[in-house]
Amino acid sequence: MKTIRTLFYFGIILMVLLSGCNPLNQETPLPEMSTATQLPEVNPATPLPEKEMIAEIQGAGHISPLVNQPVTNVHGIVTVVRADGFYMQSVIADEDPATSEGIFVFTELVPEAKMGDEVVVDAVVEEMVPGGVGTDNLSITQLEDPEIEILSSGNDLPAPIIIGEGGRLPPDQVIDDDTEGFVTESNLFDPGRDGLDFYESVEGMRIQVNQALVVGATNRYKEIVIVGDMGAHAGVRTPRGGIVIQPDDFNPERIILDDLLVEMPFVETGDYSIDPIIGVVDYDYGNFKILPTDKINFTSGGLAPAEPLSPAEAGQVRVVSYNVENLSANDPNRVLILAGHIVNLMASPDIIGLQEIQDNNGSPNADGVAADMTYQGIIDAVLALGGPEYGYANINPKAGNDGGISGGNIRVGFLYRLDTGLTLANAPHGDAITAVEILEENGKPTLSLNPGRIDPTNAAFIESRKPLAVEFIFGDKSIFIINNHFNSKGEDTPLFGDIQPPVLESEIQRILEAKIVHDFVAELLAMDPDAQVIVMGDLNDFQFSPPIELLEGEILNNLIETLPIEEQYTYVYDGNSQVLDHILVSESLMGRLAEFDILHINSEFDYEQRFSDHDILITTFTFK
Repeated sequence: MKTIRTLFYFGIILMVLLSGCNPLNQETPLPEMSTATQLPEVNPATPLPEKEMIAEIQGAGHISPLVNQPVTNVHGIVTVVRADGFYMQSVIADEDPATSEGIFVFTELVPEAKMGDEVVVDAVVEEMVPGGVGTDNLSITQLEDPEIEILSSGNDLPAPIIIGEGGRLPPDQVIDDDTEGFVTESNLFDPGRDGLDFYESVEGMRIQVNQALVVGATNRYKEIVIVGDMGAHAGVRTPRGGIVIQPDDFNPERIILDDLLVEMPFVETGDYSIDPIIGVVDYDYGNFKILPTDKINFTSGGLAPAEPLSPAEAGQVRVVSYNVENLSANDPNRVLILAGHIVNLMASPDIIGLQEIQDNNGSPNADGVAADMTYQGIIDAVLALGGPEYGYANINPKAGNDGGISGGNIRVGFLYRLDTGLTLANAPHGDAITAVEILEENGKPTLSLNPGRIDPTNAAFIESRKPLAVEFIFGDKSIFIINNHFNSKGEDTPLFGDIQPPVLESEIQRILEAKIVHDFVAELLAMDPDAQVIVMGDLNDFQFSPPIELLEGEILNNLIETLPIEEQYTYVYDGNSQVLDHILVSESLMGRLAEFDILHINSEFDYEQRFSDHDILITTFTFK
């Protein structure tokens, strides 16, 4: 019997050796099987033989250590299916929070794999830049040209990582402070401190945000910006639910909800979700995003537009700055809405500086740059609502010369009341290319043109709006107002882009524009230190930025800075409440300041509700 048993075991050993089989070798490929029923013994809790774990492919960095290399037997559970591929996540994590356990598998066409499938993938590791190289986007680590084997179906999905209390708190101040130039594999990777690295460390993974608070309303791309835990760990909050930027804090704790997988609801700043939001982390258009996998419901936070103002008192002058976002007579409904703001919200202010007035026919490329019908439409609509009669001050630009939407010919201009004793100082009307000059009359400054453009042919204003200077007379006093719409920030690289710190290319032109306007004001004040000067408009930069600090210098006071920091915002971009619109005044007017406020009626509301993307700046001066 002992001899038979010995021969039996010897036969088994001989068969193993002859077959070349090595059951102890963990790198031996699995036998090819087409259905889950052929592997009943596979337990998703037990890792299969594999060469690379997902975490090893992702690595602790923005660039995979295996980029452009083939990988085999990558094992995971399908968490989300898209039209061009699927996300998969490791069955067992490597316990290193710096390495993501999720990855996107690009199949180009709709994959056969379904959510909950356990799969093994052979593929090539690629770093894909959304939109292509040169778009300033970070790259996404993904698997391309895959061969996919489905091992089983209907498995539980990996538990999502909580982002916030009870999980991983995202950085709340620094986006990146380790990079000087392009983000590469050699950069220090610090997900505990840098928001850029934090979200990279969960790229492609299932995450969960509890008590999500809206800090950026639904935009035209159907995106919503949130912070977790009702903003308990967020930066400086606005009284209305948003989150403001500061010189050293652009709020990396924000993240965007994208509508790629489920439809986004229309929400406003301050709305919140009682139910957890669960989805996978993606990246596109310069931002990390959550792709929610289930329908999202938000509860209203009760946000309401700013309360209407009381009329100014006798002897007061109320001045407004308002970017009306491509307004023309071609859209009479929007003209009526603006008239309602003027009469019912602003109580018919004395002077209204407008930015983004288009020509009469709006953006179609057609002959003519006149905006008389647009202004007159506003004036008539105000009268129809029982408001006062206004006049207007405008200089038509040269066609296609001032930037903005092609054919729109946007410009800055003024409306001013004709019933309060406010008049235009007597001077010739300026044109598109003639520079206004400061003249001396009885020892006081006056304008050579009224209205007149400041240095309109200067290269600083190429493809940008030209400042419009107007001298108003109120009683026996002159008020000089310069309306501006500086070069936009559209050329700058994104906060979460592949260049850190972001390159503020557009700032160069704004610095040049600010210098010209500053020097013009300085010339006025040199002639009369008590001159009453207002510089207003959409300056497209923050109160602490170099262009605005240069403009202010030692001669102007920025009224934005008279407000508490949590109220310093006129615009919301990607969930960041920020200042782009300003009213700056000379020292003599600071002594007359009765009130300054920002009427928040647009920037915090979804794109279908708001009239403009900017809020209204309004200030009142006493001349008694």
